[in-house]
Amino acid sequence: MATSLIVREDSLTLFGFGSEDERNVFELLQTASGIGPRLALAMLAVHSPDALRRAVAAEDLNALTMVPGIGRKGAQRIVLELKDRLGAPGEVFGIGAAPARKTEPSWRDQVQSGLTNLGWSARDAEAAVAAVEAESDGGEVPDVGTALRAALRKLSKQ
Repeated sequence: MATSLIVREDSLTLFGFGSEDERNVFELLQTASGIGPRLALAMLAVHSPDALRRAVAAEDLNALTMVPGIGRKGAQRIVLELKDRLGAPGEVFGIGAAPARKTEPSWRDQVQSGLTNLGWSARDAEAAVAAVEAESDGGEVPDVGTALRAALRKLSKQ
């Protein structure tokens, strides 16, 4: 079972879902302006995640307005804000979901993200990843942890 915890100033609310995909779509829906947890949950009660993807991809405002609380303007805003981020119909997000079309980020992206999250600038992170890649043996894909340690060693020598 997948869950999502919504933290507000005055409450903690836990929402449960039957699949990781439902939870991921629930969290993505909330990124659109005017969509909170209750409205996102209502959208998933009326439509499956795949039906929502189809409706948004096809700009089917009638399907979106079937959800209580969403009018024509709200449906237009949802289509505008989520069309590129929600994914194509049949596309599944989440752990253990098959067939997953989303690929895992490359080791380069993961190491660079880790370095920027640790406080290094994007430019320094890119340079360190490039240096680690130049040292790798014949294009062999390094372990992310090993590559991150190597990049940190490069950055600490600067």
